[in-house]
Amino acid sequence: MMIYFDNSATTKPYEEVLHSFMKVSSDYFGNPSSLHRIGGQAEKLLTQARKQIAELLNVKASEIFFTSGGTESNNLAIKGAALKYKNRGNHIITTATEHASVREAVNQLRDLGFKVTFIPVDEHGRINGKDIEKAITDETILVSVIHVNNEVGTIQPVEEVGRILSKYPKILFHVDAVQSVGKVPLDLHRNHVHFCSFSGHKFHGLKGTGILYIKEGIRIFPLFSGGSQESKYRSGTENVAGMVAMAKALRMTMEKRERNLGQMENIKGRIMEELGKTDGIILHTPKDHSAPHIINFSVGGVKGETFVHALEEKEIYISTTSACSSKKRAASQTLLAMGVPEETAISAVRISLSYDNTMEEAEYVIKTVKDTVKKLKEVVE
Repeated sequence: MMIYFDNSATTKPYEEVLHSFMKVSSDYFGNPSSLHRIGGQAEKLLTQARKQIAELLNVKASEIFFTSGGTESNNLAIKGAALKYKNRGNHIITTATEHASVREAVNQLRDLGFKVTFIPVDEHGRINGKDIEKAITDETILVSVIHVNNEVGTIQPVEEVGRILSKYPKILFHVDAVQSVGKVPLDLHRNHVHFCSFSGHKFHGLKGTGILYIKEGIRIFPLFSGGSQESKYRSGTENVAGMVAMAKALRMTMEKRERNLGQMENIKGRIMEELGKTDGIILHTPKDHSAPHIINFSVGGVKGETFVHALEEKEIYISTTSACSSKKRAASQTLLAMGVPEETAISAVRISLSYDNTMEEAEYVIKTVKDTVKKLKEVVE
């Protein structure tokens, strides 16, 4: 029995999603910018996908822009907004536990002369909204906050931050919702969000597909030069089949959330309860204010990659830190920011669930994790 518990790294595409992709790729392969009938068919499908996604996110179709994934969406929002509104100021605020695609984007802007403030987190990985307000200056033009941390699952107080920023009309608000979409609700309008990033392969769509929400009336500086696709914000021939498939994946995931969220929460609770009372295991995911699908923990004295490979031998697949940085063999920046000692952070691994995982799988994983911890600790000692 193969058990896949690495859904924050990527999810397995739904069969229906693959069928949609193949159907569109084979029967509606035209370039949506072409004037002829085949191009018109592709353009119609792209328009329908945009409308479907907008309805699922409770926004306008004109506010949905297609990208290649979360990394591009984050870069487009952050760099595009900073460069477009640099006449307003040159100060950006973000948090100490952002995804690398946000952290490195703001660092690049810092090299270009922008000033960046990183808001610290507490031992649970959570910021205090008041710290963001204290960091605001007359030069602040952008605040970027991850909704659900991709490593430990902490939910940031986006509602509080949005409420604070609503008093500062000059400041734009970007939210990275790559890990939260379909799991933790987010009302973009009510929370005064100007930009929001999504990635298709995190909710059973295909890799290379993504979304950037841009609030109506907000402009950005495009990062790609070329054609007029995506209102000139994102030049390049659109991946029509991928976007149609992504719309289907998002709809199916939202439906599964309605039916299976309780089951996912029960599975997470069961795993955290058992691991929490296991000698040698240190839980990093907080019990409160955390997403229903992520569990991060360390096995004292055992490197995370060693533990991952030990479980792999039992056909259980989990990961170390973020998939984007798991091969670097460095301690998690998120855990270090939470005050976790480096030696413990190096031992961290992450379990991440989907709505298709079962309690039976969880019980097998719990038993295997406990047995593996015992064996590895015997070797270390």
